[in-house]
Amino acid sequence: MNVIATSIPGVILLEPKVIRDERGFFLESYHAEAMARAGIAEKFVQDNHSYSVRNVVRGLHYQICHPQGKLIRAIAGEIFDVAVDLRRSSPTFGKWYGATLSGENFRLLWIPAGCAHGFRVLSDGAHVLYKATDFYHPECERTLAWDDAEVNVDWQLEARPVLSEKDARGKSFREAETFE
Repeated sequence: MNVIATSIPGVILLEPKVIRDERGFFLESYHAEAMARAGIAEKFVQDNHSYSVRNVVRGLHYQICHPQGKLIRAIAGEIFDVAVDLRRSSPTFGKWYGATLSGENFRLLWIPAGCAHGFRVLSDGAHVLYKATDFYHPECERTLAWDDAEVNVDWQLEARPVLSEKDARGKSFREAETFE
């Protein structure tokens, strides 16, 4: 597995080895020992699967109590996946990192606890799978405004995104609860 450090400490882009032949392909999308060598030794307790249509923006989500690390993969379609560092002790507090994940490039993005996560769908639709290090606790969930001017994520928008009601009401970076 190719491990690529990003501009945010702890956020890691992973490129698994893909074995291709006339039948198709095979890859290990998760291997505990390989992940530990890459710096991801957390235990995963929940797998999630979402489907979204073109230009949907989901996020930017995080849990203030029971924070979750997330290992994200687009298995069909293409997304622009984003992590925002909400750890006040981090040198990149308030900064974001984004990567294109798709069913064609097989990339995974590891987002550690203490970061907000979101994505925009670039293709007609996208199936996104992600592993989480803690269970979903709705009472702990928070939403950082996807369009916060201070964080200033470049979502590569072509038109106004499709948002859930919750995501449309996200808090500004200055109002958001953050981590130590």
